[in-house]
Amino acid sequence: MRRSSYFTRAQPPRTSSPEYSEGRTRQAWENYVTGHALADVADAPVRNEIVQSWQRSLTMGVDASKQQSRKIEDQDNLHRLRRRNASLRQAAKSAFARLEPHLAEAKAILILTDKDGVIIDAIGDHSVLDEGQEIHLEIGGIWNEDAIGTNGIGTALKTGKATYVHAAEHFCQGVQAWTCAGVPIFDPFDRSVIGVVDLSGPPHIFRRHNIALVVAAAREIEIALAEQQREERTLLLEAFLNSDATRPGNSVLLLDKAGRILFRRGLDDKLHLPRPDLAVGRQLLALSAGMSDSDIKAALPPELETDGIERLEFEGRLRGAALFLKQSRAARVRLEDSVRIKARANVDEDEIVIVGSAPKMLEAMELAERAAAANVTVLIQGETGVGKELFARLVHSRLPRGGAPYVTVNCAAISKELIGAELFGHVEGAFTGAVRGGKAGKFEQADGGVLCLDEIGDMPVELQPYLLRALEQKAVYRIGDSARRPVNVQLVAMTNRNLRDDVETGRFRRDLFYRIGIVAIDVPPLRQRGNDILLLLEHFNETYATRFSRERLEFPPDVLERLRSYRWPGNVRELRNMVERLHLLKTRTEVTLRDLPAEILEPVGGFGLSHDIEMSQGPVNLENVEASAIRRAMLAEKGNLTRVAATLGISRPTLYRKIKQYGIPRD
Repeated sequence: MRRSSYFTRAQPPRTSSPEYSEGRTRQAWENYVTGHALADVADAPVRNEIVQSWQRSLTMGVDASKQQSRKIEDQDNLHRLRRRNASLRQAAKSAFARLEPHLAEAKAILILTDKDGVIIDAIGDHSVLDEGQEIHLEIGGIWNEDAIGTNGIGTALKTGKATYVHAAEHFCQGVQAWTCAGVPIFDPFDRSVIGVVDLSGPPHIFRRHNIALVVAAAREIEIALAEQQREERTLLLEAFLNSDATRPGNSVLLLDKAGRILFRRGLDDKLHLPRPDLAVGRQLLALSAGMSDSDIKAALPPELETDGIERLEFEGRLRGAALFLKQSRAARVRLEDSVRIKARANVDEDEIVIVGSAPKMLEAMELAERAAAANVTVLIQGETGVGKELFARLVHSRLPRGGAPYVTVNCAAISKELIGAELFGHVEGAFTGAVRGGKAGKFEQADGGVLCLDEIGDMPVELQPYLLRALEQKAVYRIGDSARRPVNVQLVAMTNRNLRDDVETGRFRRDLFYRIGIVAIDVPPLRQRGNDILLLLEHFNETYATRFSRERLEFPPDVLERLRSYRWPGNVRELRNMVERLHLLKTRTEVTLRDLPAEILEPVGGFGLSHDIEMSQGPVNLENVEASAIRRAMLAEKGNLTRVAATLGISRPTLYRKIKQYGIPRD
């Protein structure tokens, strides 16, 4: 809507918010943009974040009389921009498709922008989409604060916070006939702002709680982005580990397709990050498909000397690069397939060691590191016995504050009636059996540290809203008390259940699932970790030999092969218990097949040796066993080779090579 003069009064828009006064806000805006009576702004119903944005707009020289924003006119440039943001657009696709039917007759549109505030997608009411073209609120429109001053998109980008801007709160007169709510989208990898989701429309659609809808959409997009990135990282790690240039003796930086450090090896011995410029998640250079090895080397910081560069490609595209770093002999550190976590102060416990070199384990460890640095909620998922609690301790050990509390609660071990008091505490007399003087709950005990909720899927549904409120408000209310108690807790939730299924069946709240799953760490089962079985066997052998003051056990090749091919339904815990039992029962050091538990010697089902060999295919040898296991896995997974590779604990390139080697038909 265009106005004939600079300060033409418009009819006050209808709004349900009692805090907003169209007349007083517009008067404050006019005073502000003309430089008169600025002191009156403090008395006007104008929020601080709006006043601060007005000031930024004035400082940048934005013309308050502008009637529309700028737009990218060149279609080729716009096409390239949208293609560069293909991952973001793909991540938003599901959320936008779900919301589009509800916006069709709602006089509202939902907008997706890139990190510079350029609109790359828009859906919703067609009449509003048409009206938006008048002010360039359309694909290609530029809506950062530099271009159009205070608005939902640009102000959310500038502040990194969810923002709503209503009617006369906009800085430029031409867009004051609109209301908008913008929420930044954060890259799950490094938490940088990579875009904005915005809900816009005429002023009468304004409701302050509109922003909750947009927040939910933004979080859904971030979860989809995280899924994309996890798959990309796994593929990249597999490509690296299966290449001929892994160079075990070299320190390595593994870069993703954007040039960010995805993985580091040999720069330290315990995954501490003493050099911020080489921290996981840091962008080292702007990597692009057209760069040669010399281009990559030239783009690196001058003090970073390389001993070689390996371009990592699959499916015909550049997906990353491995940098092999030069180091003097004195500077080299011993490479370890483990992460060590020191025992906590004043706690009687041993040092914790996480052993593993499988791609999925490396990814899980790296995610735990980044989650601790970003101070976000973490959901650790995995089968019983995989070692989920070790990853919770890894998150805790990487907190910047030394001696931060670590508090655990097993949601399945506390009765439905008492779990609320256990988490949030209670005051004296709150219920029968309440402690005299009251008692602080686990949230208060974990203030400044980590609260680990084990078996989160068993939390009663009626208690879940209170947990969600505590996480959102960063505060708790003791049972029987109305006093708000602020807490700063990093929540780590663990489960061996499929929470997505529980969400669909109503056993777990959807909003809580999205809130606790900002970073989701999937700890792989032992059967998917390949040679990690032998690494863990070596580790536990050393551990129990030291503990029981005896010699290390010896495992002949036939025993190692049997252990390597067993499916380990009890995962790492089962392997650890087996080694401990052998150390306790064996009088000699050499372990024979007869010393192994019966379930390993005679596995029932699965892909163990005893029942998987198809005798009609030839003599019993390793190749026949391997080919048979692959065939059965392909049958069980209905030919889905990605799941077959995961089930067998091998990479997809290795699976393809084995299929070709044994002449196994893919159908």
